[in-house]
Amino acid sequence: MSQSTLFIVHKALPGKRDEVRRAWETHLAPSIESRQVHDAYFYCYDDSDPDTIRVFQRYADGADPQAFMQGPAYDAYIAAVSPLLAHPPVIHAATVAWAKDKAAPVTEKA
Repeated sequence: MSQSTLFIVHKALPGKRDEVRRAWETHLAPSIESRQVHDAYFYCYDDSDPDTIRVFQRYADGADPQAFMQGPAYDAYIAAVSPLLAHPPVIHAATVAWAKDKAAPVTEKA
């Protein structure tokens, strides 16, 4: 298994976490949804800190996470969120050594 992952922490200025999310929804979410190399992506609010966002990204085998962070969507996002953050995002790269992956799609019941 050679899947790459990123763990990213965004520390928003006090009370700015929702504004950071709106910038993410505007600049990155559409690109992420359309990219096949993102096979898992979780944008999470930290339960213990109202100003922290934790992101988990998993990339398909052989994909380069750095390529996404060098594109125009990411540049626009960073420009929009930089004034809202206490410091630049903290990014940790990791290689998946083991995973439980439930491949069945989630369906809503009528």
